[in-house]
Amino acid sequence: MTAPLSDRSAAGDGLGRVQLSEEVAGHLRDAIMSGALRPGEFIRLDAVAQRLGTSVTPVREALLLLRGEDMVRLLPRRGFVVSPLSRVDIDDLFDIQADLAGELAARAASRITDEQIDQLASVNDRLMQAIAAGDADRIEVLEYEFHRALNLCADSRKLAYVLRSASQYLPRHFYSGDAQWRRAVRRDHTRLLAAARAHDADAAREAIRAHVLDGRERLLQHLDEIGFWSDEET
Repeated sequence: MTAPLSDRSAAGDGLGRVQLSEEVAGHLRDAIMSGALRPGEFIRLDAVAQRLGTSVTPVREALLLLRGEDMVRLLPRRGFVVSPLSRVDIDDLFDIQADLAGELAARAASRITDEQIDQLASVNDRLMQAIAAGDADRIEVLEYEFHRALNLCADSRKLAYVLRSASQYLPRHFYSGDAQWRRAVRRDHTRLLAAARAHDADAAREAIRAHVLDGRERLLQHLDEIGFWSDEET
């Protein structure tokens, strides 16, 4: 959460402010899901604004968005505090993502054209280059682009929209900085591309489910190691 964000709200652009608020919300969501911000911890608007290089306004708007997701709570006269997050919560979030992504991958494998496979492979090649270079920002962008391209092949717009909403809880900064996860991406994407080329829906479903659930295990292990659950409310 150190990269400064462009404060488009200063120009009075209402749309820009909404987009910036969503970007700030993404940074805070990542921090909460990866344990950098813990349940019960108060979030100082001015500190977040300074860290992200923006004003307080989009930070406040971002926190209101997160309040609607039950990621934070607003305590009267005290401010925003991180909501409880349990192992069950994380299991539920990843199970939903695995099921939705698996169904989309299966449909994509059944429908995908040779041209779409070539496009998907091209994105994957660029992702592998970013991984080899250790470019975390580029890895995040291309990993998202790869899965978006695959999901579009399923021709299931509403299901893809639901998955996109669910997958926003993935702490992308945490994953892109993990060398072991980056190696796992090579393996998992190789399996996905092979399933797509073979039009094997079942293999595509299992490959993407394994990819998502591997991410869950890595996150849970990380949270165990930092003693996150000692902060869990009962």
